[in-house]
Amino acid sequence: MQNILFIVNAPPYGSELSLSAMRLALALAGKEENKPQITVFLMSDATVMALPNQQHASGNTMQEMIETLVELGGVVKLCRTCVQSRGLLDLPLIEGCSIGNLGELADYTLAADKVLTF
Repeated sequence: MQNILFIVNAPPYGSELSLSAMRLALALAGKEENKPQITVFLMSDATVMALPNQQHASGNTMQEMIETLVELGGVVKLCRTCVQSRGLLDLPLIEGCSIGNLGELADYTLAADKVLTF
């Protein structure tokens, strides 16, 4: 099984980078044959993606995409330092998301067959 790491830095709104990252992660996680292990590590302004109950005019919300990814076996981690610096540490996260750290990101990177950054 391939191990694919997504490192997402872009904010969830204002550009399509985060949306593109999640769309690709979902497409890969939904594969029937050769299904890879997907890990998404949210850093910088991308950490906001893991906050629940955000509304978006385009239809699918980041919450729905993250929940689906987790249901498909994906892992979603947030950078602790990035979360703390944005005052998000005590806020609830979308179910299945958890706080990680740079040591974990280093481990995910070393274990990954592919690393994609957005």
